[in-house]
Amino acid sequence: MIAGPCAVEDEKTCFEIAEHVSSLCIKLGIEYIFKASFKKANRTSLFSYTGIGMDEALDIIKRVGRKCNIATLTDVHETTDCPIAANYVDWLQIPAFLCRQTELLIAAGQTGKGVNIKKGQFLSPEAMQFAVEKVESTGNKKIMLTERGTTFGYESLVVDFTSIPRMKRFGHKVIVDCTHSVQRPNQGTTTGGDPEMIETMARAAVAVGADGLFIEVHPDPARAKSDAASMLKLDRLEPLLQRVSAIAGRQKQTKT
Repeated sequence: MIAGPCAVEDEKTCFEIAEHVSSLCIKLGIEYIFKASFKKANRTSLFSYTGIGMDEALDIIKRVGRKCNIATLTDVHETTDCPIAANYVDWLQIPAFLCRQTELLIAAGQTGKGVNIKKGQFLSPEAMQFAVEKVESTGNKKIMLTERGTTFGYESLVVDFTSIPRMKRFGHKVIVDCTHSVQRPNQGTTTGGDPEMIETMARAAVAVGADGLFIEVHPDPARAKSDAASMLKLDRLEPLLQRVSAIAGRQKQTKT
C-alpha cells in the first residue's frame, strides 16, 4: 500500500494520514509506504499549488517515517533532486511524464534507494522495459512499476489491466495508481476526477494480480491543495482495504 496526500501541505495533515493508514495496514497485514510529494512541479496552471518548500517538506516526510516506523516515498523531477531527497526518504518516484528521462532514472538509481517508476500515459507496458533497464544499469534492482492509465483522446484516461501481468514479466513489483487513473486532466485551470471509481480500480487491480495499490488520501479532499478532485476521503480507506484484502485472500486460496 502506497498512500498519503498528493503533496505536503503541513505537518499535522501528514501525521494524521500516516498514523491512520499505518494502523489500518498493521491490522490487515499490509506493507505500507507513506507517500507525499515535496513539490508538485507538473501543474495545470501557473498559479496552482506547488508546495511549502523543499527542505521543510522533506523534513516532515522524514519525521513521519521515523515516528510511525514506516517507509516513505516522494517524487523527484530533476537529477539534482535525487541525492537530496535520498537523505530523507526510502523510495524515489519518477513521475509518469518523466519516465523516459534517462539522466533522471540513472540519478535515482545511483542513490541506492528504491525507485518507483510511473508508466507514462503515452507508453505501452512493454516500453517500460527501457525505463527499468536504465535504473538497473546502476546496479540498483529495487524497482517498482506503477500503472496509472493511458491517455484516450484529450481529457480521459483508460486503464488496461493487461498491463499488470505484461509489466510483471520484467521481474519487479507492479502497483496500480487508483487515484491518478480516475483523473480528468485539464478541467479549466485544475485537474478533475471521479473518486467514486477508486474502489473499482482497486478491486480490479487486486483481482488481476497487482502487487500493491497507490491511493492518495486526505481527511477533507475538498480542502486539499493539490488533486482534490481525485483523492479518497481518509475515512473511506478502511472499508476499501477490507474488501480488497478479501479479494486478495480468495486469490491466494485459489492458487494453493
